[in-house]
Amino acid sequence: MIYKERLRLGTIELFRKLQSEGIETWIYTTSFRTEKYIRHLFGHYGIKVDQIINGSRHKKEVQAGKKEPMPSKYPAKYRIDLHIDDDPSVMQNGKVYGFKVFLVGPPDNEWGDKILQEAMRIKCIMNK
Repeated sequence: MIYKERLRLGTIELFRKLQSEGIETWIYTTSFRTEKYIRHLFGHYGIKVDQIINGSRHKKEVQAGKKEPMPSKYPAKYRIDLHIDDDPSVMQNGKVYGFKVFLVGPPDNEWGDKILQEAMRIKCIMNK
């Protein structure tokens, strides 16, 4: 299968490092692409993903018929300790709804190391 999407340079190495540290890796996307498609996309690059939350799952489990709109992503529902995103509005929602967001901007040579460092910091806190 040919995929239109490309992973950010350094993603494969980052996932391998996170997983070698025993850190679960989830994909949380507002996209309505199927879980199977997303799993195969990452699998194409040799990346195993622990869980996938797509737009359909989010709508069913997070919005779940609530009248008031919920944030576009709500990792706290799934006990996700660190959510990584490139959308500043998700970071703002994290402040309002109480979940930790690491905001990534344009790629730099150290973005993966910064995420790994933050993930390890949180892992140390959680293991105390």
